[in-house]
Amino acid sequence: MQEPDPERSAEESPGGVAAGGGPPGEEASWLRRLSEEARSGWRLSATPSEPPALTVAAVERYLAEAPPAAPRYWYDVTLADGAGQERCYLAPRLSRLVQRAHLHAGARVRLTRCSYLYDERRLRRGLLCVEALQPASPPASPPASPPAPAAPRSRGQVPPPLRGERRHYLPLWNNEDPYGDIWVAERPPARVDVDVSKLISLGQLETTWRSRIHFRPLLVRVLHKSRLRYYGKPEKKMDMPYQAYFEVADGSGMMSMVLWNSLCPEWYNSINVGTVLLLEQYAVKDCYPFKTQPTPRDPQMKRFTTIEISLNVRNPPTKISIISEEMVKAEWGLPEVKYQFVTRTELNDLPNNHSCDVIGLVTFVGRVQRTRKKEDGEDFWLYRWAHAIDGTSDKPFILEIFATSQPDVFERIHPMTYLVCTQMRVVRDLSENPSHTVYLTTSNESQIFITGWHKGQPYTKDTKVKNFIQWTRTQSEANQMRKTVIGGYYPFPRPPNNFLKYCKNNKVESVLKAIGELGEEIEGLHYREHKRIAIQGIISAIRYISCSSAAEDASEVELVQKDAQTLESSPVSKQDDVRKGKTRSLQGAELGSFREPSCTPREQHQHQTQLSKKSTAKRRTLHKSCTDTEHLNEFQHEDCVQEQAPSDSSQCCADQGEINDTPETEEVARTCISWQSELWAQVKDKLMKYLHHGTIFPESIPCKFDYMYKDFLMQQYNLHAAVHQPKETRIDKSIGEFKSTGGLGYYEVTVLGINHDVAIDVAFLPLFGHEDPHLFPVEEVENDPLLSCMSCISCQQKATGTGTLCDVLPLSNEIVKAAMDLDGKHVVCILDVCHLGDDKVEVFLSKIYKTVEVDVPDPV
Repeated sequence: MQEPDPERSAEESPGGVAAGGGPPGEEASWLRRLSEEARSGWRLSATPSEPPALTVAAVERYLAEAPPAAPRYWYDVTLADGAGQERCYLAPRLSRLVQRAHLHAGARVRLTRCSYLYDERRLRRGLLCVEALQPASPPASPPASPPAPAAPRSRGQVPPPLRGERRHYLPLWNNEDPYGDIWVAERPPARVDVDVSKLISLGQLETTWRSRIHFRPLLVRVLHKSRLRYYGKPEKKMDMPYQAYFEVADGSGMMSMVLWNSLCPEWYNSINVGTVLLLEQYAVKDCYPFKTQPTPRDPQMKRFTTIEISLNVRNPPTKISIISEEMVKAEWGLPEVKYQFVTRTELNDLPNNHSCDVIGLVTFVGRVQRTRKKEDGEDFWLYRWAHAIDGTSDKPFILEIFATSQPDVFERIHPMTYLVCTQMRVVRDLSENPSHTVYLTTSNESQIFITGWHKGQPYTKDTKVKNFIQWTRTQSEANQMRKTVIGGYYPFPRPPNNFLKYCKNNKVESVLKAIGELGEEIEGLHYREHKRIAIQGIISAIRYISCSSAAEDASEVELVQKDAQTLESSPVSKQDDVRKGKTRSLQGAELGSFREPSCTPREQHQHQTQLSKKSTAKRRTLHKSCTDTEHLNEFQHEDCVQEQAPSDSSQCCADQGEINDTPETEEVARTCISWQSELWAQVKDKLMKYLHHGTIFPESIPCKFDYMYKDFLMQQYNLHAAVHQPKETRIDKSIGEFKSTGGLGYYEVTVLGINHDVAIDVAFLPLFGHEDPHLFPVEEVENDPLLSCMSCISCQQKATGTGTLCDVLPLSNEIVKAAMDLDGKHVVCILDVCHLGDDKVEVFLSKIYKTVEVDVPDPV
């Protein structure tokens, strides 16, 4: 049922621009004057001649009110001009700027065209609509606070959206997380007298519910909690289309409970696993047959699956009371929350899809990525990978963690924290490759907890949790810190060995993409969207780019660009045109993106190089922290010493294997060795299209975790926040300055289309060779001769012992032989593609399938 939307007062200003202007005597900001100019003109628009630079204070998303063919979501943008802030409606044709993270909180822009849009259903109400933007350079001395007099909004202080009848914003990057002040953080327990004689049990409710209209109160404990489900649609007018499932139990058994619509913002954050509830004036309905089911941890508990408890704001209006644990009496007979924690050693024997709970010390956490729920849809799943160890095995838990409607926890997962994941599902396929690493993925009922969230959780009493805590007390934190990694490209899970296994139940024709369509496919990606794409092609050239560090200093980046029209400038026939430039931040090519959101795919060849700084010795820094690294003070009390070893991030690359003339004090020696097939030499000057995506970015390379810059690193590998919140003290660092975990270089592989008219350069990053051999296991590519040989570069680099690039022979005889074995042959290449924001898209080669292998159709 939909709640009535109370009419806003004509004098209320929820964020837009009131038709009558600002309060008397108030000095109008530039944005306010621009709004008045647009409103007073007969065109209801304005085009300022010299627009000042503005700061994007917030970018917020909400469900549109339009036919299905229109955009599904609208965006409001809060701009700050130094004298004030103004919320503006972003014209739908500019939504692409948000979706590709050109326009994000903290960005600097110039408003070059706007219009004034009246709300025809209200008196004297209108809003400023952004029609065109240009990027602006960041200020020379970034301010430590927002350039607006008003205090920056916290995450909870979000006014209603500007357009339509929606009363709340959605999270910017997914629909599962709560966002805004409508979501109550925590409701205090109620002080109520529980009269056991007036209660009804779940068992009695199941047998008598059809003969009753009103039901007696229920006293239950929450055993499982699902993530939020948002089911809003543009054509529907329901105000709070939310739903959340809970599994509740009493002494008679367990039953599903559903929290509906407006009760979700009011109660979802307060009802947790272990919470005791007194429910009055609820409804009972037939159970929805297709909902997911958590795995009960108590096999003796009876499960009632025919009905479910329905909690809503009306029909009838439900009354919910939270009973504090101190008031719970043993005679009530409420069951305790049970878990099924498994150790890493025990995981080896668990079957596929088995449900379990795990605890471990995080050693690696990847960046947050997104994947589409439906092809061509605007809704995304949000997830990240993590590794955690528990001391029972030298192998870690590999965890695929999707957003569980716990954004504060999800965004703060970092190395050296204790991570608990419940209701995880085992993923393994013994029929494919028994040696493939097993991993765990979250389910609809999974919950995640890190340091700071453990206190009071029921699992703290579990024996295996206590054993884990005992193990951590025997460990050297400095030793564990050396194994920690954060962010970057994470090539897991690897594609299966068999291509038809990769296709699964899909037809080969629907899995394979034409190589000529890759430009459009890449252009259609959203911010941090990850895709795996299969193309047919021919491995035609390999170029190794050797660098002193794969992590780049973004403040001194050189862009090496090849003109797509001069195809004779091939990877081996002509040296690249090197143009020195500054780090791109809504500059250069991005100008066109702001003016024309639907621009054509860029086909410029870009190779990043970096001028190294003078080598300077940096001392190892010990950082003692007891505030953020309480490490389960809920379990134990101990001091925490963090170790950091910053290193120079010198890196440079050249096209040919030659030494640069630059003095060693300014630039280090460079090596680049290439191989090309005879076919490539014949066709490379006659291509119709040549896509260049062999560039790697600092964001692509996992780096060593540095506890001193923990917050900075987490910010880099999380998604852009909806609201800009500058720090009091700014960190003058870039992600490229942190020590890389990879080897000394990477490969650029040229794949020629099977019709010999289109080619694409892609990257292969041999990250194998980290201190933790389980982070990027070499055996994952052992059945792929070419990639396996290229992966051994780390071993070669370590074997030289001298630390100089001249000793490295990256294009070994084995690599050349493996490449020549594929010369002229049709193969299927699996590409990992991820949009990193702005115009940065990484394209990595993940797998190569021969089309002449068994069960793979050989094209005629």
